[in-house]
Amino acid sequence: MNSRIADRIATLVFWAGALLVIVILGAMIVYILYHGGKYISWDFLIKPPQVVRAGGGIGPQIFNSFYLLFLSMVVTVPVGMLGGIYLAEYARNNKLTEAIRLSIETLNSLPSIVVGLFGLLAFVNMTGWGYSLISGALALTVINLPLMVRITEESIHGVPDSLREASLALGANHWQTICRVVLPSAFPGLVSGAIITSGRVFGEAAALLFTAGMSSPALDFTQWNIFNPASPLNPFRPAETLAVHIWKVNTEGLIPDLRRVADGSAAVLILVVLGFNLAARWLGRKIYRQMTAT
Repeated sequence: MNSRIADRIATLVFWAGALLVIVILGAMIVYILYHGGKYISWDFLIKPPQVVRAGGGIGPQIFNSFYLLFLSMVVTVPVGMLGGIYLAEYARNNKLTEAIRLSIETLNSLPSIVVGLFGLLAFVNMTGWGYSLISGALALTVINLPLMVRITEESIHGVPDSLREASLALGANHWQTICRVVLPSAFPGLVSGAIITSGRVFGEAAALLFTAGMSSPALDFTQWNIFNPASPLNPFRPAETLAVHIWKVNTEGLIPDLRRVADGSAAVLILVVLGFNLAARWLGRKIYRQMTAT
């Protein structure tokens, strides 16, 4: 077998693998949207679920998911960016750096259920917060922080050294070069990484079962005092997210319109996660074109 035939065979194998993944993913998306898309309506998106009679929706679960996403990203993005900047610009090749990278890789490969059990011990029991939004947000931070660090580090490494050298040659110090040259050049990758990380947060369920809880109190959306137990902005209340709601509805089956709520919730979750990923690609390309004038 000559090299040309081997190259064609390898190319066909790679194309076949890629097409197989696309077909499987497309079939799953079409199946979920076909069975759940017909139940999506405005009332379904804003009403709370009904336990006694049919006709409920997923309004509180959607709000809890986005609020939990906000609380988690408030911690994940700045800490992850600072860690990535340190590894990319300041860290030297020594045992400390190797230990940090090993810790990041280990955290990045931990099953989410293990992080949930850690969150149950550290954030739920030891702090006394109980099942709450803040406990779930910190558990999700543990999951997504290694990814944000790696994305920041890789984005900074992608900036040409010539830009750094030009900035230093003009009299800027290292920190000024990072803030005014490196980070703006790496900004498209940082934005894409943050949005992709947000999509992971929205679809997480296992870690939240042990931290944020599997139920939500009756929320009063006219109450904006964050210390009120009925306030939707209270970070110390338990909160059932959309992903947890799908698991709970399918396992317990206590509501009369089980199939409608489960299928509709799954379709909404798929659309939101797809929206995060498509937004990341579109926004990253748009920012890159604006910054490079191409």
